[in-house]
Amino acid sequence: RSGISRMMENKVFMSFTFYSTILILKMYVVAIITGQVRLRKKAFANPEDALRNGGLQYYREDPDVERCRRAHRNDMENIFPFLFLGAIYSLLDPTPAVARIHFFIFCVGRIVHTIAYLLQLKAPTRSVAYGVAQLPCFSMALQILLATTPYW
Repeated sequence: RSGISRMMENKVFMSFTFYSTILILKMYVVAIITGQVRLRKKAFANPEDALRNGGLQYYREDPDVERCRRAHRNDMENIFPFLFLGAIYSLLDPTPAVARIHFFIFCVGRIVHTIAYLLQLKAPTRSVAYGVAQLPCFSMALQILLATTPYW
């Protein structure tokens, strides 16, 4: 059997793939929202875009656009490490139900974090969502370290 077919039989890896894809799609949605807010607020990051949309006066920052950008940057700072940790964790042969719980908690935490960020929900909603999403990442990182300690 090929490596690909073995991976497709790995329930943990398939669960990881599902949740990772949801998170990547969420990041695309945030990018689209950022672009839409730029257009609505006429706040462009590049002079050529401002010129195309009304003039150089629209080559400027806007607080709402910046909020979207911060949400997107926060996703990159957290989802990219999850992609690494989850992939390696999947190779450690964890219990599928436990692994799925790790992936689900991270995914839901990141979705709630984004909603709280973009809709400016009352504190501490965003920071609680952030913290909850970090728990499975720390758990996976610890398990990876424990499994790889003999090889350092």
